[in-house]
Amino acid sequence: MNILFILNDAPYGSEKTYNALRLAMALQKDHPGANIRIFLMADAVTAAIPAQGTPQGYYNIERMMKSLITKGGQVKLCGLCCEARGIKALPLLEGTEIGTMSQLAQWTVESEKVLVF
Repeated sequence: MNILFILNDAPYGSEKTYNALRLAMALQKDHPGANIRIFLMADAVTAAIPAQGTPQGYYNIERMMKSLITKGGQVKLCGLCCEARGIKALPLLEGTEIGTMSQLAQWTVESEKVLVF
């Protein structure tokens, strides 16, 4: 089963990105055959910037994304959203890549479930 997560909120300040990644990780754990895809849009693209420093005991989106990718999850970022935020030329987390609306459209039609956070 293909499951697509579309994330829009910044990685910190709201818990939407955190909760979306928690659900994606639970799906990978409990349903190993699920193909998890994550498309970052708007401020969520900053979730793919490496070297995130968070206080001890606080969740870390970078570690969560790395875990998802290590277990076969795919992560793409909206190129226009990256450009608008000045991060298109910055290094991204290993395993993530800049994507396009055409790729998001393709992922959408290939998915049995689409979850938007």
